[in-house]
Amino acid sequence: MAGRMTGADNTGGTATGAGGGNPLGMVALIVLAGLIMLPARAVAAGRTEEEPAAKTRLVYGISGDPDTLDPHATTGTLTFQTMRSVYDTLVEPDQEGAIVPALASSWDVSDDGLRWVFELRRGVTFHDGQEFTSRDVQASLERLRDPDFASPSAHEFSVLHEVITHGPWRIELVLAEPHAPLLATLASGWAAILPADKIARGHDFGAEPVGTGPFRFQRWLRDSEILLSRNDSYWIEGAPILEEVQFRVITEQAVMAQALARGRIDVADIVVEPELSFLRNTDAVKLYESTSALVMVLAINTRRAPLDRLEVRQGINAAIDKQATLDIAYAGGEVSGTFMDVSNPYYEDFTHLYSHDPDFARDVAEKTSFDRDLVIVLPQNFEPHVRAGELYHEMLRRAGFPVRTQLVDWSTWISDVYRGGQFDLTVIGHTGKLDPHGRLARYGTAETYVGWEDEETAGAIDEARRTLDPGKRRDLYRVALERMARELPFVFVGSPYRYVGLNAALEGFFMDSQLDTPDLRRVRFPSH
Repeated sequence: MAGRMTGADNTGGTATGAGGGNPLGMVALIVLAGLIMLPARAVAAGRTEEEPAAKTRLVYGISGDPDTLDPHATTGTLTFQTMRSVYDTLVEPDQEGAIVPALASSWDVSDDGLRWVFELRRGVTFHDGQEFTSRDVQASLERLRDPDFASPSAHEFSVLHEVITHGPWRIELVLAEPHAPLLATLASGWAAILPADKIARGHDFGAEPVGTGPFRFQRWLRDSEILLSRNDSYWIEGAPILEEVQFRVITEQAVMAQALARGRIDVADIVVEPELSFLRNTDAVKLYESTSALVMVLAINTRRAPLDRLEVRQGINAAIDKQATLDIAYAGGEVSGTFMDVSNPYYEDFTHLYSHDPDFARDVAEKTSFDRDLVIVLPQNFEPHVRAGELYHEMLRRAGFPVRTQLVDWSTWISDVYRGGQFDLTVIGHTGKLDPHGRLARYGTAETYVGWEDEETAGAIDEARRTLDPGKRRDLYRVALERMARELPFVFVGSPYRYVGLNAALEGFFMDSQLDTPDLRRVRFPSH
């Protein structure tokens, strides 16, 4: 779904922060001053940071640093947001959400759904000059399935029985059983195609990515910037238009907004209040608004007592004012009652099952024996999640739950919380997927970070994966989503509205709401 643009509304009053006066405060200006003095950012392409950004260079502010630049090795959104410009996939979603050809120019499917034959695009080269062929597709898919590599996305490719090359321009995927989500999986960032020769040599794609995408990787200064340059040999005629893209890490929302307003950056990846009101009234900025495919959650580690008891999870859920959290931490949104974004065609409304009920929450807290504080782990580089965590802390404390918060960096959150299950409660947003299976896969089994096991849910999700009939799939997903809504492995908070701040002169920007990644191939600054 395409977003819409809004500019400054000069009829409104001036936005102010909580303390009045300057809306973002002197602290933001001081931090911003330090930001633009950093050596790594002070000089770029022969110019100082005090000069206006060149018309062919996009400076894109991101809220944190990726844990890796290898799309096969992570589930982190920041990797896919930055590496979508470096890698291509066999197929991709267009701006309406339909899956269309990319590195594959066409495909055919057997009547039983077990054989998929892809004709590959000719004349495509990797950034190191190697020609793209079926060997690269085969090597990439085998890498994703390799248990020694242990990709976190391996389960999405486990249905592949065999990957067969038929000459350099044709690849056949033989499935062990029908798998409805296959095209959606192949269109997602974790199915990026990497060069076979570099895979064989054990190249470090996590630090030096090499793809066929519209931009080439130049450098990554951790916690500072990722610099890309135009791929002049890109297979789409006339794309990309920009010469360079610099992803700049700015973890403070106030600093990000001031940098955008002052022309230091051209894109602010996330905008929430109070920065949203400030930027709405800034002539140099326009806002890209879209319906988010995120599901914001307070995740519950059901492996740990007393969180393994449904009544305790119900009490925690009852303590949380979801709409207030969306409005205060995430600049608004719609409450959801299950693990699907509200704009998704598979969404089912189960918000009637539970309500915000502080009295019930207090009763549960009083009856529950706690031998320790419940720790809410917060990814510190995502300021909206930190704000939400502070709200949850206060709501739970008022209900009588013993809680405290702990801040960790993004890499630690991925390794210790998401992969290691070392948490009681944590705050995160689950990004959208092109098919429901991408979000729901493995839930109901012990293989997810919340550790919630439910045979009925796991069975419905797996059967839906193998079912090609859309109506039957919907019925099966409804079973799974209702079970999750009732059993509460998460507090399902809702889907926020998505606001991206843009330089008012920028044209051609598109954010894929399902995958939460920007397409920068048509971005341009108009000539003057």
